[in-house]
Amino acid sequence: MTDDPLLAAIKIVEAYLERSMVPDPEGAAAYLADNVEIVFTGGRRFSDASGPPRFNAKRYKWVKKRFLRSDAARDPETGDIHVYNTGHLYGEWPDGTSFDHNRYIDLFILRGGKIVSTHVWNDSAEILLGRAGLAEEPL
Repeated sequence: MTDDPLLAAIKIVEAYLERSMVPDPEGAAAYLADNVEIVFTGGRRFSDASGPPRFNAKRYKWVKKRFLRSDAARDPETGDIHVYNTGHLYGEWPDGTSFDHNRYIDLFILRGGKIVSTHVWNDSAEILLGRAGLAEEPL
């Protein structure tokens, strides 16, 4: 792999995300710690790799991530590695309407080469509000 622990952490996160997008929950689970905490948009919590694709299946007909950037930093107090992955979601809403350029950012915390925590944010809820005529301002 690599001797650089920050680059190795980025590779783990990107491999996890690739497996998640298939979706392949079993393959994605290989990158997660047993006690992982996954927090999705709106504060939805999952404790295993099957939660995110189950949630996404309700919100999207299909969805993928286009990575723009991944950055990593070591927490000097804990030794944990924090990885930030950002980019755009693209796919189709349940009605078959396509979308692109839906901003996202995911924060991952890795310990011992495994993902122990991830937090996911994106613009999907705002876009859906806009489509329903409920947005306070145009997007």
